[in-house]
Amino acid sequence: MRKIVFVGSGAIATALGDVLAEKGEDEINLLSIENEVVEMINDSHVNTKYFPKCRLFENLKATCDKEILGDADVIFLAIPSNAVVNYIIENQKYINPSALVVNLAKGFGNNGNIIPDCIKPIIPNPLMTLKGPSFAREIINRQDTGLTAASVDSELYPIIKDVFEGTTVRTDFTNDVTGVEYASILKNIYAIVIGMVDANFDSANMRSIVITKALNEMRMLLTVFGGENRTMYNYCGFGDFALTALNDMSRNRTLGLLIGKGFFNSGLSEKVVLEGRIAVDVFHQKLEMNDISFDGYTLMDELYHVFNDANYPTNNFVKNILKR
Repeated sequence: MRKIVFVGSGAIATALGDVLAEKGEDEINLLSIENEVVEMINDSHVNTKYFPKCRLFENLKATCDKEILGDADVIFLAIPSNAVVNYIIENQKYINPSALVVNLAKGFGNNGNIIPDCIKPIIPNPLMTLKGPSFAREIINRQDTGLTAASVDSELYPIIKDVFEGTTVRTDFTNDVTGVEYASILKNIYAIVIGMVDANFDSANMRSIVITKALNEMRMLLTVFGGENRTMYNYCGFGDFALTALNDMSRNRTLGLLIGKGFFNSGLSEKVVLEGRIAVDVFHQKLEMNDISFDGYTLMDELYHVFNDANYPTNNFVKNILKR
């Protein structure tokens, strides 16, 4: 049996861990920092913090002991993106150097760099990224889900493919790690935009115009920063964008709806983890540093002003992006 450890005991870790526990071929553990969650999972086989009505498989275990990383075969990083790099720095001594480390976090690492580029110099492990349209609630309810695995080493893919073989989680593969990471970040930005549009217009025609513009900006930004066009056709591309932009379970779409309806304020943005807002500022800075015109990225640029201009009239957002 392989020893598989999820760093984190949140929604995505619990959902994927339960799917693999049901398969029953590997030893599955969630590494948590919350004693009460560990006790709930081990004693009552529930994680009421995220799935109050779901009973978990009994062979899904949880622990607070980081020593478990020492003999892990596969380690999934399932903690917020802004915590991943520091976690690796602080806990590298515990990590089995031959374990496959798989990044599930969607967001930038330190200093506006993608997470694999940040952790590659820190640990010697083989690395993989796994991203796609994946609401945790649907995963734990055994709805079919597609994820894109990405690694510079194609020989690693059979490992992750075998881990999920026979479950409701399906995978495709690419060597374009950069493209997959950027796609998983960009879709949050454009989900906010679509939310703002839908808050003001009940129009399929209008939505289609903006979706077309959004996909074109995503594609261009992906390639500008080193990704490949074809990655947009993986699960992590169009699929993840559609999930995040068009479903009300999406936090970033919900943020767009709130802004569009006039309920957004700085207090809200500070209290909620909003990957899209952080990403807008990082990408805007990257474009400025590389002296790239914003003419081709009007949705991105207009959203930047929504977040950063104190008196921006949000009711003019759609008119402005169409005019530009």
